[in-house]
Amino acid sequence: MNSNSTRNPSGKVAFLGVMTAAALMLSYIESLFILVPGIPGIKLGFANLAVVLCLYRYGWKEALFLNAVRIALAAFLFGSMFTMLYSLAGAACAFAAMVLAKRLKLFSVVGVSVLGGVCHNLGQLAVAVAVLGGSWAGWYLPWLMLAGCVTGIFIGVCAGAVNRALPPQR
Repeated sequence: MNSNSTRNPSGKVAFLGVMTAAALMLSYIESLFILVPGIPGIKLGFANLAVVLCLYRYGWKEALFLNAVRIALAAFLFGSMFTMLYSLAGAACAFAAMVLAKRLKLFSVVGVSVLGGVCHNLGQLAVAVAVLGGSWAGWYLPWLMLAGCVTGIFIGVCAGAVNRALPPQR
């Protein structure tokens, strides 16, 4: 546990509450847009900005909690059980990769975010192949990797900028 988070537990709770609200708001906004007609559920993943920021501000336990709460609430409020299944699969793959990469200091925040975006798409593709069969997956994979990289760069840059702009933890 981060020593800073034990000094100001009310600040940590407030931060997690604000990040959960922000992630839910971003999830809702994303649910209003259809990016690729005919392929439901494709989103840019802007809600993951809150998870990446939390991972760097407080650590993996807090980020895992935030991610789980966000996915459950978003699925119940504007999704379905299939939405939750796909989101959980993607989030589990992305989260494990991001925590490992951060812990091993393999990448900057942008690199960790890109890795998360790519792994999120791989996790969701694995569920789609299990549910629907996989004859189409080879064609779709490069587009998912490209989308994961582009969104991961954007989210990583934003998370780094927000983290630098926030006051230091006390």
